[in-house]
This record gives sequence, C-alpha cells and structure tokens, in this order.
Amino acid sequence: MADAEQTLVNGVTNLSVNGNEKGKDSAEDFAKSWGFGLSELYKLAIRFFKEKDGKALKLKYQDKLRLVAYTKQATFGKYRNDVSPEVGFLDVVGNDRSLSTDPSEWQAWQALGDMSQTTAMVEFVKQLDALCPLFRPFTEAHNAEKQEQQRKRQEEEDRLRREAEEKERRRLEEEAQRQQELQKQKQLEQEMQIRAALNQQTAVQFAQYAQQQCPNNKQQQEELIRQLQEQHYQQYMQQVYQQQLLHQQQQYQQMQQQQQASSTAPAPSPQTNPSPPMASPTPTQQPGSQPTEAPPKPQGNSVIPNGPAEATEKKPEGEDDLPPLAAASMWTRKDIKEFKASLQKDKDSVIKIGSGETVTVRVPTHEDGTCLFWEFATDYYDIGFGVYFEWTIAPNTTVSVTVSESSDEEEFDEEQDTKNDVEQGTKKEDRPPTDEIIPVYRRDCHEEVYCGSHAYPGQGVYLLKFDNSYSLWRSKTLYYRVYYSR
Repeated sequence: MADAEQTLVNGVTNLSVNGNEKGKDSAEDFAKSWGFGLSELYKLAIRFFKEKDGKALKLKYQDKLRLVAYTKQATFGKYRNDVSPEVGFLDVVGNDRSLSTDPSEWQAWQALGDMSQTTAMVEFVKQLDALCPLFRPFTEAHNAEKQEQQRKRQEEEDRLRREAEEKERRRLEEEAQRQQELQKQKQLEQEMQIRAALNQQTAVQFAQYAQQQCPNNKQQQEELIRQLQEQHYQQYMQQVYQQQLLHQQQQYQQMQQQQQASSTAPAPSPQTNPSPPMASPTPTQQPGSQPTEAPPKPQGNSVIPNGPAEATEKKPEGEDDLPPLAAASMWTRKDIKEFKASLQKDKDSVIKIGSGETVTVRVPTHEDGTCLFWEFATDYYDIGFGVYFEWTIAPNTTVSVTVSESSDEEEFDEEQDTKNDVEQGTKKEDRPPTDEIIPVYRRDCHEEVYCGSHAYPGQGVYLLKFDNSYSLWRSKTLYYRVYYSR
C-alpha cells in the first residue's frame, strides 16, 4: 500500500506545475477538443463516474483514490484541514466506510499541492478516459445530442424571427396599401368634385350641341355629351398642370436670382397665361374645309383675341417678341366608319399620301375665329401627325395642301446653316418664325378618329403635317377636315 501511495504522490506532484494562465488556456483548448466547455466536460465526467462505477467501470483502489483526489482539488483547491472529513472521502464515489481510517485518503489530496482547480478537472477527465474506453463514446453521444438541441433551438429561433419579419412586412404592406387607398380615394373625390362643377357649367350648352348633332337619338346624344365632358375635364386639368409648372419655374428662377451676387437685379421672366381649356362658340365654315359644328363654349372661359393688337405686314423682330403658345387639346372618337363615309364625297377632304411623302395642310387663321379644330383618320395604316404655327400674315384664308418628298426635306435641311427645321419650332432668315404646337408622332388613326383643337395665339397660319416619310412602300389614304369657332 505504501508503494502505491508513493507512486500516487509522485505522479500527482508531477502534474501540479501548470496552474498559471497558460494552463487555463490549455485546459479550455483541451475541453473544446471534446466539444464542451471545461466545466461542462468535468460535470459530465463526474456523472459518468457515478453512474458507471461498479457496473461498466471496474477500477482498482489506487485508480479510484487518484480520481477522488482530483475531485477534491477541483472542488476546494489546495488541501485544507477544515474540510478534511473524519470518514473516508471515498464516500463521494463509493461509500466505502471500511477504508475511512486509511491515511492514504487525505494524503492523496494533500499530495496534489498547489495544483490549480482547472488542471485538476483536466487530469480527472484524462485519467477517466485512460481507465474507461466507454467514456469517450459517452461524451460523443452527449455532444451530438447537444448539437442537435442547439440546431433545433437555432431553427426555432430562425422560424420565430422569420415569422416576426413576415408579420412586420405584411403590416408595412397593409399600411402602405391603406395609405395608397386613402390617397386614391381622396384623389377620386377631388376628381368627382371637379367633374361635377365643370359638368354643371356646361350642361345646357353640351345638351344643345348634342341635340343638334344627333337629333332624335338619345343614346348618341348621351355618348357625345360624355365625350365632351371628358374633353373639358382633361383640358381643365392640363391648364392646372401648366399653371403648377409655371409656378415651379418662377420659384426656381427666384431662388437663382437670390443666389446671384450681382448688383443688378435680373429682369423678371415673362409669365404665361394658359389658354382656356375649351373654346367652342358657334362654328363658322373655314374656306376649303368641311362644314361642321363645334360644341358650345362652356361658361366662365375666356377667348383669346384673334391676333396681336398691333399686327402689321412686318415680321416680328425675334422669337422673344412672339406671344406664348397655349397647349393644344387632343382626343379620339370611335365612329371612324361614319366619319370616313361622311367625307368620301368631298374630294378636297380625301388625300392620298404616297410612300416617303409628307403632306402639309396650311390653314390660315380667320378674322372671325378664335379656335381651330381638326379631325382625321386613315385606311388600314397609321400616319405621323403634328401641328405647327407660322407667324405670318396670309393674303387670304384659303386652305392649301402641299406635298413634299423625303429627299426634298433632306436637301432643305442641308441648306440651312443653323438648326431651323420647321418641325423644331425654329426659323430661317428668309422664312417667317414657326413654333411647334404638337410634335410629329405616329398616330393609330386607322383605328379611331383623331381630333384636336388649339386657341388662336395670334394672326398666322397653322401647318398640319401628315408624315408618311418613314414608309418606303405603303401609301396612305387620309380623311380630314378643319374648321374654326367664333
């Protein structure tokens, strides 16, 4: 027994030299290699020792004594007389009171000296692993169970997080949708109020016009009134948007003027008065055009005077001296068959436009008119359409039609030294200034009738351009008519 004790004492003494911080780090690294923290690994080893001792674990007395000494050192640290039990401390692991008087019990603990508690835990695990091959599979099984529990816990946390995120996302979407619906409802209410006010102003005039256009046909009258009301509303809103844009431009110019450090204040920019959304008094037939009637003028709308007050034979000195142009109005009608049938008998209202050609219809302003109206359609295929205004004084009010080839247009462009294309609203030195009202775009006028109107900006000539220059093979049949209103 003495030899066994001496061996134990020497072995333990040799293991008690790594109690510094470096030893703690190595102890943690050792525990991590098992897949646990040191404290968790030590508790698992104690549990295995208690459960398997005497069953799957058959230890000699010396081995058991060494293990118990490590547990005392790990629990209390260095040997202390005040905690040394009177009976054998092997009770912790075996309840063997018959060995309580054996001095080897407290001498084994005392022999550990200043060994740190972490080192004692590590040595207990190492000793148990060396003595029992079943200990490592036991820890691996618990490590796998631990990882499985962590995986399930992580999955549950991820699920709860995703559910919370999804719930928050749905809440934000519902809130955004609710705000959009409220805004949409508010806009709809405002639109209904505006439409109601406009319709009330024009109810009598539109009803009279519809009665003249579609006598004895209540359904067509109602449809025509709806179209006129829609046109009136769109023109009104266009005027509102123009005023808002003008106001924003004026604010921007004011900001720029305030930021300038110049001593001289810049001249204020000219303000533009948008034209009334509709100008439709009793119509008068334009020479060379098809006679028709325009809807009556809504109450409360002003009429732009026909030409500048000081119109003379002289051309304007520059484009800056010209009055501003109001935006044109455009709409469509579905009665294309009836429209073309009504114009087929009038040869002047039907034009065949060859491939690569551009037709320009020149419509001078009339001294009795305030607004120009146009309507057109084609057979089978679309065509380009745009409107321009030439600031000149026509010798008469006769409507004329000119046809130009695309090659002629290109040669004309090459002759110009600066950008002075008519469709761009610029001018050449020997030509009157021309402004763009509607740019040339291809219109699906083979599917419905395209209509429009523009309030006279002054005295001049409207240029209605029907462009087929993009078509290399197809010619187009154009049905059109123009008229003015007083």
